[in-house]
This record gives sequence, C-alpha cells and structure tokens, in this order.
Amino acid sequence: MAKSPRKLSLVKLKKKWRAEPTSKELPFIDDMPLIFLGEIPNMPEHGVFAGHRSGRIYSGFHIFQFAELSKNEV
Repeated sequence: MAKSPRKLSLVKLKKKWRAEPTSKELPFIDDMPLIFLGEIPNMPEHGVFAGHRSGRIYSGFHIFQFAELSKNEV
C-alpha cells in the first residue's frame, strides 16, 4: 500500500483520482489544498481533512487518494 501523508501535512488529490469524472462532485474539490488531520480510528484508511483556505472539515475520505504537496507546491 502507498505511503500515507503525514499528519498535518498539506495534501492534494492524486492525479489518478483527479482525472475521474466524479471528482468534480467532491465537496472539497474547490477547497484544495487540504490539511490532513489524521486517520479516523474506527474507520481504518479513512481520514479527516480541513480546507487550507476555508477551514471546513471533510471526513470519511480514503487516505490513499491523497498525496502530500511537494516543497515546490507549498
């Protein structure tokens, strides 16, 4: 399995998932980048994210769909 983002890191949706037609319907798609707050303990592999600009909380999304921003992207 791919490496999970570090807690409190800025993340983006991976290219593979951004290319999906349904990604435009995701509630956070216009609120990127997100801050990865951590994994939900009783929902393994699902995380809690916050919009970097809005502060809005998004939960229950698969962690493996996200990648940390590179230093150049920050």
